[in-house]
Amino acid sequence: MLDKLEAINQRFIEVEKLISSPDAMNDMKSYVQLSKEYKDLTPIIEIYKSYSTLLSNIDEAKQIISEGDDPEMKEMAKMELDEHLPKVGLMEEEIKVLLIPKDPEDAKNAVLEIRAGTGGDEASIFAGDLYRMYTSFAQSKGWSLELVDIAEGTAGGYKEIIFNLSGDDVYGQMKFESGVHRVQRVPQTETQGRVHTSAATVAVLPEAEEVDIKINDSDLRIDVFRAGGPGGQSVNTTDSAVRITHIPTGISVSQQDQKSQHKNKAKGMLILRSRLYELERSRIEGERSEDRKSKIGTGDRSERIRTYNFPQGRVTDHRINLTLHKLEAFLEGEAFDEMVESLTLQAQEEKLSNLN
Repeated sequence: MLDKLEAINQRFIEVEKLISSPDAMNDMKSYVQLSKEYKDLTPIIEIYKSYSTLLSNIDEAKQIISEGDDPEMKEMAKMELDEHLPKVGLMEEEIKVLLIPKDPEDAKNAVLEIRAGTGGDEASIFAGDLYRMYTSFAQSKGWSLELVDIAEGTAGGYKEIIFNLSGDDVYGQMKFESGVHRVQRVPQTETQGRVHTSAATVAVLPEAEEVDIKINDSDLRIDVFRAGGPGGQSVNTTDSAVRITHIPTGISVSQQDQKSQHKNKAKGMLILRSRLYELERSRIEGERSEDRKSKIGTGDRSERIRTYNFPQGRVTDHRINLTLHKLEAFLEGEAFDEMVESLTLQAQEEKLSNLN
């Protein structure tokens, strides 16, 4: 462990020099990457210094006990040793957690896409419930939320809603939401009291910045058209809606909720950039591990990750077999932290196991 920490310390010293070099200052992508690496390494270096000091104090106390002549000094050294030794194990566990490879995307903002799945109107209503849950959680974290695109359901909720969350470590806390969310409850339109099962799909994408992915103008086809449909009445007198197609991948994004064609294009590019970035990340991860054991954090949308059971008042996450009997609080965003912490801990334990 000491060898590994010393190697990290040498890299930290190197990054400190590089980040202030003229080359880094003139290369924005390099500067951003070095700044992030410096920020990530800082807590490890701080605990490494404390750990080194602790080991040094223990060695010094042991030397006094074994070689010293002064009984009073020996007694003080024994007291110091009794105080320091229990700290070693605790600090080593803390270091192990810090040494777990971090997802470089965790600190990024995120684009969330919620789509109604099987279940008709009830699925759209459930998609609206999920959106309100994420909104409440975002407010409790002090994050900013910006709507990007919206298609309302015929009986309430949303057929599709896309929004951007900005703040500290947004993607790191929201990435576990990618997947199929299932709800079991009696719909308001159900006259016989039968429980129906519906679903909504959530995709969480790290927001890609221009330094993350390069998109050539020649690879884009941009069509403008007249906005229409719900919410479009006030802007449908001009060709303000925009459809951006990335020709090499066929990925297409439509944006029409802004009156300005320029603003619609900017929002559309944000989604397109994030989708292309996630596509590339998935490709690289697939090459690294074709048979991945853990699905936590992979964003596999085909997997049913969670069930919200209203008759029993429970929410169950199937990836970690965790059931919380506080469904209402969970949907209000109040008990959401507990689920995030459990999923994060499980992911850390798996990474730690792989390290060992």
